[in-house]
Amino acid sequence: MTTDVDTVLERRRLRRRLGVWRGVAIAGIALALFAIGAAGDRLTDQFGTKQIARVAVEGTIFESRDQLELLKRIGDADNVKAVLVFVNSPGGTTTGGEALFAALRELAKKKPVVAQFGTVAASAGYIVGLGADYIVSRGNTITGSVGVLIQWPEVSQMLDKIGVKVNEIKSGDLKAVPSPFEPLSEEGTKVTKSMIDEGFRWFLSLVETRRNIKPDQIPGLVQGRIFSGREALGFKLVDEIGGEEQAVDWLRKTRNVDKSLKVVDWKPETSGSYGLFSEISGLFGRVFGQSWIGRVLLRDPGLSTLGLDGLVSVWHPAEN
Repeated sequence: MTTDVDTVLERRRLRRRLGVWRGVAIAGIALALFAIGAAGDRLTDQFGTKQIARVAVEGTIFESRDQLELLKRIGDADNVKAVLVFVNSPGGTTTGGEALFAALRELAKKKPVVAQFGTVAASAGYIVGLGADYIVSRGNTITGSVGVLIQWPEVSQMLDKIGVKVNEIKSGDLKAVPSPFEPLSEEGTKVTKSMIDEGFRWFLSLVETRRNIKPDQIPGLVQGRIFSGREALGFKLVDEIGGEEQAVDWLRKTRNVDKSLKVVDWKPETSGSYGLFSEISGLFGRVFGQSWIGRVLLRDPGLSTLGLDGLVSVWHPAEN
C-alpha cells in the first residue's frame, strides 16, 4: 500500500515538473517567434524595399567603428537611394567629427546625403553637417561654435599646500605637456597653441570649402561664437530652415528621389549583436528592465561627458 502511495506522489511531482518546463518552453518559443518577427521586419526594411536611410548622430561625438561601419553598409546597400543624417549633438572629439565627415563624403560619392539639425549641432556636430550635400536646420537650432580646444586641470598649487610632491623623470621637456602637476611653461604653451591653431585651420578650411564662404567675413565665426539656425542661414552656414520634411523634399526635388520611398532608421550593429540571440536578449531586457548600472548612468548626465581626451570640438553652456 505504501508503495502505491509513493508511486502516485512521485507521478504528481513529475507532472508538476513537466508543467513548469512546458510553460518555460512555450514562453521561450513565443519570445523567439516575436524576436524573429521583429528582426524580420528590420531586415526587410534595411535589405529589401527601396528607401531613404536615416542615421542619427546624437550626444557626444567619438570615433565609433560601429557607426563608421554602418555608413559603409549603407553605401553598399543597393536598396538605399538616399541618406538623411539627423544631427543633435553639442560636439565631442575633433577626431570623431573628422572621421564622420570623411565617411559621409565617401558615402556622398554613391548616394545623395542631406543633414537635418535638431536642438544643437555645434562644433564637431557642425563638422558632421559639413559632410552632407545640403543642411536643413531648425530656426532655433544652436549651431556654429567653429573651433578647437584642449583643457586640463592644473593642481600643482593645491598639492604644494597639502604637502604632496609628484616626482617624474622624462625623456624630454615637452613629454607629457600639458600636465596637471606643473604650470605650463612658455615653450609648452607655444607647442600646445601651435597644435590647436593647426586643428583650427583645418576646421576653418572645411567651412570655407564646403560652404563656399570666407569665415573671417562672418562676425564672430573665427572667434568660435554660436548662431541660431536663422542667423546661420543668413550667413550661409546652413541651406534651409525646417525639419525632416524639408530635408526629404530637397532629396526629391533636386536628387530625383522617388516620392514613394519611406524613411527607415539604420542603427549601428554593436560587437555584441548576434542576430536572433540579440533580439531575444533585447526583448528580455525590455520585459524585465535594464540593469541598475544602466539606469544610474542614464540618470547622471555628468557621467556622459567624462573621458573626452585629445583635441575637442564641443560646445556647452556655462554652469553657474
